[in-house]
Amino acid sequence: MDYSLGYYDVIVIGAGHAGCEAALASSRLGKKTAVFVINLDTLANMPCNPSIGGTSKGHLVREIDALGGEMAKNADKTFLQSKMLNMSKGPAVHSLRVQSDRRMYHIEMKKTMENQKNLDIYQAEIVKILVEDGKVIGVKTKIGANVYAKSIVVATGTYLKGKVIIGEVSYESGPDGVFPANDLSQNLLDIGVELRRFKTGTPARVNINTMDLSKMEEQFGDEKIVPFSFENEGNEEIKHKKQISCYLTYTNKDTHKIIMDNLDRSPIYTDNKEMKLKSTGPRYCPSIEDKVVRFHDKERHQLFIEPLGAKTSEMYIQGMSSSLPEEVQIQMYRTVPGLENAKMMRPAYAIEYDCIDSTNLKLSLEYKGIEGLFFAGQVNGSSGYEEAAAQGIMAGINAVRKIDNLEPLILDRSEAYIGVLIDDLVTKGTNEPYRMMTSRSEYRLMLRQDNADLRLTPKGHEIGLISDERYKKFLGKKELINREVERLKNTIIKPSVEVNQVLERYHSSPLSTGIKLSELLKRSELNYQNLVEIDKDRQELPDSVVEEAEIEIKYEGYIKLQLEQIEEFKKLENKKLTADIDYEQIKGLSLEARQKLNRQKPLSVGQASRISGVSPADISVLLIYLTQSK
Repeated sequence: MDYSLGYYDVIVIGAGHAGCEAALASSRLGKKTAVFVINLDTLANMPCNPSIGGTSKGHLVREIDALGGEMAKNADKTFLQSKMLNMSKGPAVHSLRVQSDRRMYHIEMKKTMENQKNLDIYQAEIVKILVEDGKVIGVKTKIGANVYAKSIVVATGTYLKGKVIIGEVSYESGPDGVFPANDLSQNLLDIGVELRRFKTGTPARVNINTMDLSKMEEQFGDEKIVPFSFENEGNEEIKHKKQISCYLTYTNKDTHKIIMDNLDRSPIYTDNKEMKLKSTGPRYCPSIEDKVVRFHDKERHQLFIEPLGAKTSEMYIQGMSSSLPEEVQIQMYRTVPGLENAKMMRPAYAIEYDCIDSTNLKLSLEYKGIEGLFFAGQVNGSSGYEEAAAQGIMAGINAVRKIDNLEPLILDRSEAYIGVLIDDLVTKGTNEPYRMMTSRSEYRLMLRQDNADLRLTPKGHEIGLISDERYKKFLGKKELINREVERLKNTIIKPSVEVNQVLERYHSSPLSTGIKLSELLKRSELNYQNLVEIDKDRQELPDSVVEEAEIEIKYEGYIKLQLEQIEEFKKLENKKLTADIDYEQIKGLSLEARQKLNRQKPLSVGQASRISGVSPADISVLLIYLTQSK
């Protein structure tokens, strides 16, 4: 018998990393919000790698924080090891990554959500999204409860018709043995949502007490810990937190032989039609059997042994995900140095799941044709906790703005990695689980992880997720950066024995005439710290202020060039296209362009130019059309 659990402004289906951010954003913006999860013990779960951040993913986490999200703060509360990656390269690709305590990450996020005003959490499976006259009105739970809302965010991760595969064995399941969401898949089809099938996978978990760590290379965290959240800059507790080591080892020819000998038992490579996987897996996170086949000339593959938590013996074998049978997994794992006697606590597995065609979304993440229905996370065809959380906060914000009849918050490609992520998914689409990479951004020198607050905190404050107190501190930091840049540009260093001795120490040319500090700092062999002895007027500043000032000075020419590129990009982005344009009626457009433009209804000429199949010639036709339409 049907009954009602009441009325909400926003309902979020799923409480993974996307669902948590969506629910927190909505409730913090003052909307009565309900989040539904099949099992409360999986809220903010890490079913794959126990880490947050990494190359480009760390950028996303910083951007979520700058907008007022939670992932960075939770990562700071629960990290076991912290490392800034790519430090041998330029600042555009520096990315923070932490090993997280998987269980504590869940506990702390659950606590945050439980204590959040305007937010109710339910353990219940949603089986129907209720739609009337092309608009969402609520949801139905498996046990018959109706819950009504004005906006709905679907953040179901890999649960839709989830199917776990281990060799010849397969069974219906979500990640970590939780029930899949089968009924909702059918309901989405019933209300007109197109679905497709993707897959991902995860390695085994091994008991550390059965490993020989002496045969592996110990991997330490950074001596200088940088927090993820801008609010934690200068936090002494984080700075001095004791870290746990990871370990590095490698596969070898024996590992590869076992894999090749059993390749016919892999659902990826088998000739057995009933067993063979037909779904698409992630290109940039392949299984170990995929790596051995594709890179057959490589004698070994790197494996990182990562702790799942401070109070567990489970270790994650990063780099060795697999869908081979369990007995084959045991054999291949035991060929690896340090794992000769290893005992698996959880086998590796592949998981298939339903997701949507993301080109059916607007840039706000609202589904075209169903008003008030938003999608976020892996259900959109992306992979990764960070990509999910980034979409989650944007979907939560825009679900609220939809209710308030406000324009959606849309970040473009020149403003944020979040903008690149969403624009790629919505405009270009994806035929495989999408992973964020720094190479996907045309303007990555401007979209660094260190300046995410300078780029996005004003937007977070404007929409209501950044408090006045935090914004005031942000403005203070910005002023310190500007003042230090000006000081460096206006301070003259005159030649002297002391000055030239310092420069020679760093293999830098001595001075014969006066020079601005900023010009010295542009020398590749020098940095801000090198110049401390000759910079007599220097005041003690926070590390983050120094970093920004130094980057702004050192890369001034490149930054200027990128700003000019962004200005050109903005010209096409500012040429708006309305939803009522019938592209079939525009003479000169190719057949493919007409079909794709009518289907996707881009918001601007810039967005139209990134749709696959729309050529530069088609863009020229559009520009002429806009000129003639005025």
